[in-house]
Amino acid sequence: MTDSFDRNEPLEDQAEAVEDTVEETSEASEKAKWYVVHTYTGYENRVCDKIRSMIENEQNPDIIDVTVPTEEYVEVKNDQKKVKTRKLFPGYVMVKMNVTNKSWYIIRNTQGVTGFVGPDRKPVPLTPDEVRKFGVKEKKPILDINVAVGDDINIIAGPFKDFVGKVTEVDQEKQSIKAFVDIFGRDTSIDLVFTDIETI
Repeated sequence: MTDSFDRNEPLEDQAEAVEDTVEETSEASEKAKWYVVHTYTGYENRVCDKIRSMIENEQNPDIIDVTVPTEEYVEVKNDQKKVKTRKLFPGYVMVKMNVTNKSWYIIRNTQGVTGFVGPDRKPVPLTPDEVRKFGVKEKKPILDINVAVGDDINIIAGPFKDFVGKVTEVDQEKQSIKAFVDIFGRDTSIDLVFTDIETI
């Protein structure tokens, strides 16, 4: 991976180059993708914290998420094992965003950032396979479903689709339930996720 932006070139000229290549459509603004940002080595966490702070302060709605890819490893020292964390790709931070002139400019001007990774000055989104290789775990959307123990539910997906069940347990954190379903005349307890059910 190489830094595709020239730090010696005025940022305004770089922004114009990006403007010519990025389609600012409503569809693009709704579908954020992961991009790789190059940083000075050792600045990864600082850059990540600054961008995360911007996200939390809602400075730009097109900047969605940020992470430093890491992995855990076991270090053996003096016959003692310690689980430690190290960066998978020193000098790189991943940002989930919709590329607009403003969001690009904000990330590009974050202290410690040297540029986006991509050919011809274009921030190129990672493919889903590349995102997985970088060790990024996508955050699943939290479903707000009004379900309680004792409720009857319709199962709308999975192997028990079209069955009716009675909720016996609800786990909001895991977004799942346990329910009794009548299978061959017997009440059978099964596990279901919120996306598999609808309340009656």
